[in-house]
Amino acid sequence: MEQKLTFKQNLLIGSLLFGLFFGAGNLIFPVQMGQEAGNHTLAATIGFLITGVGLPILGVVASALSRSENLLDMASPVNKSYAKIFTCLLYLTIGPLFAIPRTATVAFEIGIHPFISDNYLKIGLFIFSLMFFIFALYFSLKPGRILDWIGKYLTPIFLVLLSILLIVTFVKPMGQISQYAAQGKYVSQPLFTGFLDGYNTMDALASLAFAIIIISNIRKLGIKNPTSIAIETCKSGVVSIIAMTFIYASLAYMGATSLGSINRADNGGIILSMVSNHYFGVIGKILLAAIVTVACVKTAIGLITSCSQMFSEMFPKSISYKKYTVVFTICSLIVANFGLNTIIQLSIPVLMFLYPLAITLIILSLLNPLIHKQSTIYRFTTILTSIAAFFDFCKALPDSLSKSGLISQLVNFAHLYLPGFDYGLGWILPAFLGFLIGLIIAIARSKKNVFNN
Repeated sequence: MEQKLTFKQNLLIGSLLFGLFFGAGNLIFPVQMGQEAGNHTLAATIGFLITGVGLPILGVVASALSRSENLLDMASPVNKSYAKIFTCLLYLTIGPLFAIPRTATVAFEIGIHPFISDNYLKIGLFIFSLMFFIFALYFSLKPGRILDWIGKYLTPIFLVLLSILLIVTFVKPMGQISQYAAQGKYVSQPLFTGFLDGYNTMDALASLAFAIIIISNIRKLGIKNPTSIAIETCKSGVVSIIAMTFIYASLAYMGATSLGSINRADNGGIILSMVSNHYFGVIGKILLAAIVTVACVKTAIGLITSCSQMFSEMFPKSISYKKYTVVFTICSLIVANFGLNTIIQLSIPVLMFLYPLAITLIILSLLNPLIHKQSTIYRFTTILTSIAAFFDFCKALPDSLSKSGLISQLVNFAHLYLPGFDYGLGWILPAFLGFLIGLIIAIARSKKNVFNN
């Protein structure tokens, strides 16, 4: 008889999925998107949900179907060296280069920035981030009941306060979405722009890194078959999908209507703080700041711990787990002091390169029951995807680089010859061609082996 999880167990796993994927940093991007998308918010939100909600769930399901122990194992059919490089790049991206520093800067933007003048922002960010990472490092070196306590009490409190803010946004809207015209690329490409905005959550990348946590918990509940694990992940994922969809859509609505009462802002953290102040005054802003800061610390501890564990496993002869935690924390502190806007700007080219590779790896893993980890299929798909993704990387570079010399020529070439490049989807056709080439070669080799036998 096939084993299944109970409804309560599915709810438990779904809550775990939500907790892993939804950090405080996820708050800022849909709010910013809504403010810029204006009357095109619905289309932008649909695109955002595809990459911000759908892909992370598929990433966990794909890991289960591929029967992989971790990301390194999942990417190994391409090539062992590639698997190690891709794993390092992905963990550094969701770790000390971007995601971990972002936890401190988001907490600063929401919690501290509103209370200090612009003249003291740099020193304020340094002092705050230093204290933030000292605290995070302490519990990363000695993780204990603090994580359970935060997850059990403070995350629900955070969600309750956020829900109150979102409900008030609908009951007493600051404006009407139709009143505000879309800005920038949201005017002509709201769906595809929202699709690319979903990259900023980094959740699809994180799903490849954290899938083993979900899978191991489902196994502990008695489900052993990979297909059954994938099915139960999908069922549990409904909980996470519903929660994240509601929150993302509501935050986008908040951003779109906020212009009726507040000014435009450089990032979603400032917008969220101003909205909280609009509805609840200084007290509401202080409470939100405290809860967001705690949530960010929790996220930082989890990311520092995960990255340090992965690197200590990949390079066991180099340095210890504890030394990795110190190194990653110091790096995160340095990067955090560039500021939230700079971190987001620097991360975009990297995400434009990594996301196509992550998406194709997820798709190949989902097809694993049919293609059986055929290295030829993995390799050709990945090679052609990486070439196309490099053009996306070049296009996303700062204007001073993307419009200069060779980089500009590469971008122009891609504009002419890569269908969908203008929408950030120029990698899809090369990936499909790579898959077809690999599949044909794999079938030909299979027939040749049968004939020889």
